[in-house]
Amino acid sequence: MPEPVGEKLRIREMTIDDLSQVFHIGEEIFTSEYSPSLYRTWDEYEITTLFNSDSELCLVAEVGEAIVGFALGTTVEKHHSAWKYGYLVWLGVRKGVQKVKVGERLFREIRRRMQEQGVRIIIIDTDAENAAAIRFFEKMGFGNVQQHVYMTLNLGRRAKKPGDKRP
Repeated sequence: MPEPVGEKLRIREMTIDDLSQVFHIGEEIFTSEYSPSLYRTWDEYEITTLFNSDSELCLVAEVGEAIVGFALGTTVEKHHSAWKYGYLVWLGVRKGVQKVKVGERLFREIRRRMQEQGVRIIIIDTDAENAAAIRFFEKMGFGNVQQHVYMTLNLGRRAKKPGDKRP
């Protein structure tokens, strides 16, 4: 999709009719090439769960009739804590429109909505190798970059024991 020229970019709450378009944009963006170690999978279940639980934090960016990006978030309140946390779960912008501040506009709106809900801190996560995303979030004011270790165990294969010569 070419960069939107002339038509106005609009940020609005996602509707049920947007689920399919949002899902397909995410399929284009969140691939194994995007993040080989992505520990969460992009699937329709997660989108519908977020939409059903926190629809006011599920936003789309559109130009004309076309959705060009989305932000999906939620809030978390910890037991025995005065703090309410915002979690920006997914932020995606179609290829070819990243340079026109779609992501920035989506983030600013979801941040505004989270603040209205009493959120005191927003958390995001991204692959440690995703330099573009890290730069974007630093530009949005995020700091304190942490790296985490995620490990996997494939239960579909029989584990080799030391000294086992079978393949």
